[in-house]
Amino acid sequence: MGTADVEAVWRIESARIVAALTRFTGDFGLAEDAAQEAVAEALVSWPRASPANPAGWLMATARRRAIDAIRRRTALQDRYALLAADPAVDQEMDPDKIDDDVLALMFVSCHPVLSREARVALTLRVVGGLSSEEIARAFLVPVPTVQARITRGKKTIAAAGVPFELPPAGERRERLGGVLSVLYVIFTEGSTATSGDRLLRPDVAYEAIRLARMLVALQPDEREAHGLLALCELTAARFPARTGPDGTPILLEDQDRRLWDFSAIRRGLAALARASTRGLGPYGLQAAIAAVHASAPSVEATDWDRIVLLYEALGRVAPSPVVELNRAVAVAMASGPAQALAIVDELIASDRLPGSHLVPTVRGELLSRLGRRPEARAELEQAARLCANQRERSVLLRKAAALDRTLD
Repeated sequence: MGTADVEAVWRIESARIVAALTRFTGDFGLAEDAAQEAVAEALVSWPRASPANPAGWLMATARRRAIDAIRRRTALQDRYALLAADPAVDQEMDPDKIDDDVLALMFVSCHPVLSREARVALTLRVVGGLSSEEIARAFLVPVPTVQARITRGKKTIAAAGVPFELPPAGERRERLGGVLSVLYVIFTEGSTATSGDRLLRPDVAYEAIRLARMLVALQPDEREAHGLLALCELTAARFPARTGPDGTPILLEDQDRRLWDFSAIRRGLAALARASTRGLGPYGLQAAIAAVHASAPSVEATDWDRIVLLYEALGRVAPSPVVELNRAVAVAMASGPAQALAIVDELIASDRLPGSHLVPTVRGELLSRLGRRPEARAELEQAARLCANQRERSVLLRKAAALDRTLD
């Protein structure tokens, strides 16, 4: 077995291993550190002698590392004795407990005492099994920054005395929203990178989808878990058509819809149907909007009136300036740019999206459609200055240049 094999086993089994160790040691940070040490040992040992049960080998090795650490903590001898005597953490994990364990691990990683950045880093590290280098590459931050976030997160959890357990039933749904939010942030960064020289980071987006599927399996009765999964699947279905061979962004109206991933669309629609059984929440409504796009043969044939209605519903249950901006785009397609421009100008007047390149992007498009080309060019150039993603910026500058040519 080589490095790729170790990484593959770790990616699949990491959450189960860390969750089981945390349950038995009662120490989230210790469990994660011990599991990482086991992976490091596997990278050295497995190329020489492949284990018959790779997951069991990692579990047993991580357990030994945890015992070694506990031995050094003389005040924890009782816990050490309990752990050393417990056979359940040796080669096999309790199949009746593991689902709750992994779900508890998600709740711990996304605990409200942590900053958003720490929640994202810990979730990708301990639930997703990504290395610090992979997380840093995904979010375009230095590796030491990621490592510091993970270290601070574990220390915060320990200092706050966060227990390794599922929240009480009365708190679980509220806390579930935090888990969903973290997965949504991860997926969003993968589907439209906030900075860098790539529009898409599919590896990050697909990791969020994998975690969302895991959450749905653990919480099958939660409609918003299904809603988030549906949104991710339907959005990711368009990835193959969103960029050209050289990574150049391709706008929705120019995409070859034959390249869309129709298997992902079917999975997304199935998840949306399950989310719809008790009424759609915010993620389900966004998925419903994505489903309208997925079922349309072209931009012109899209049911924009339905999309406007869905955005209005989303604005009532989860109001935000981004929702209003997206509603404006839909209104422009359904009723014309003048009505949409009034919505955007109201957002500007209330200063609800300061510093965002999205507002001048949309306003520039609307002004262009209204024939107000000098103003449109100025807005698109402003959007380009504010945009941190190089690929998006190039599209904006290209549009501004095209307006320049029409003015000559």
